[in-house]
Amino acid sequence: MSIKRRTFLTGAAGLATAGLIGAPAIAQARRVTIGLTMVKSGPLKTPGEATETSVEIAVEEINARGGIAGMPINLVKFDTGSDPRQAATATQKFAQDDNALAIIGPFSSGEARVAFPVGERLGIVQMPNAASLPGLTQNFTYAFRLTEDEGKQFGRLLTTLERRNIAFRRAEILFISDEVVSNATATGLYPALLRARNIQFGEPISFQYRTFDVAPQISQIMQRNPDVVALAASPDGANKALKELQRQGFRGRVIGSQIFADPNAVENFGPEGNGMIIVAGFWWDRNDATRSFTQKYAAENARRGLTTKKIPHHTDAQAYDTVYLMKQVMEAARVTADPARLAAERTAIRDAMRGVRFTGVTGENTCFDGQRDAELPGFIVEIQNMQWRLFDTHAADACA
Repeated sequence: MSIKRRTFLTGAAGLATAGLIGAPAIAQARRVTIGLTMVKSGPLKTPGEATETSVEIAVEEINARGGIAGMPINLVKFDTGSDPRQAATATQKFAQDDNALAIIGPFSSGEARVAFPVGERLGIVQMPNAASLPGLTQNFTYAFRLTEDEGKQFGRLLTTLERRNIAFRRAEILFISDEVVSNATATGLYPALLRARNIQFGEPISFQYRTFDVAPQISQIMQRNPDVVALAASPDGANKALKELQRQGFRGRVIGSQIFADPNAVENFGPEGNGMIIVAGFWWDRNDATRSFTQKYAAENARRGLTTKKIPHHTDAQAYDTVYLMKQVMEAARVTADPARLAAERTAIRDAMRGVRFTGVTGENTCFDGQRDAELPGFIVEIQNMQWRLFDTHAADACA
């Protein structure tokens, strides 16, 4: 039986699957509903489609061990098609139609910008697994992120270049203009961090997601003769840029933050990706827990026909951990899934997040800062021979 089917079993058969026969009658009658805002279509499909796999693996594991406070998880889903307006619709649907206690998502920063105000108005916790633009949560009490922001991670990458004595006296910035995180990273974060380290760079050069020929943009880069190219793009966009940089003879390093840190993209990058240095929020071979999750992730994706998804992206690991974090927090908040207590229990979940410490595949003893963002480690990766190689590690920052 598939993970997806097991997740939605109801009645006595479902309770038997979840190991709940013999539980109190009130627990048998109730389920903990959690919403999943995901991207299974649109421009963000490639990095986002396996979020569903990761979440459903965690849901199956938790339900098999008794669920949350003795109640099975009922996962309800909404595919935004990568459209921020649909992310707002999903939040409203989960809160008002599905009686969800909390929401995993929305996926991207662009979606979070639109959905967070809706969740704040309706009083429901939302926790994205990918939105990494700095400052997204700061004005919302119900918005939390089990992600690390792009600025901090790119700063760690620059520190590693200094540690390893890799020359980068001059950098150039290349980005996709119509992607929210790529645009903000390249026009705000990259320049500020490079400037702080006295690294010279020119005006950032952009191309659009659907641009077929990036030769003119790469020609501008080549004329400036940089040591490194700081790239802000999705994996598909990065692939175009890498191939054209090699075609035009670039011999420096390509560097980048988390945006295109997808371990499954290296085969698409081909030999053009050799020497690239990027930062990711998850390293699959770190311990037994990360290796176990990776094995389950690869096997389930193969069963679903997602044959290229063999190693979890950090957003996949963060999605998996978010389910377990919600279980921990909901049990601390003593949720009952009583419809009459829905608003109060949603607020209790928010309040239980304060001061929480969580251990999962993304890190140990993870805490949240004053803006409700998780403090997570950073893993600097170098691509060689179409393989990810761990190049350096940065520990998570401490919480006050």
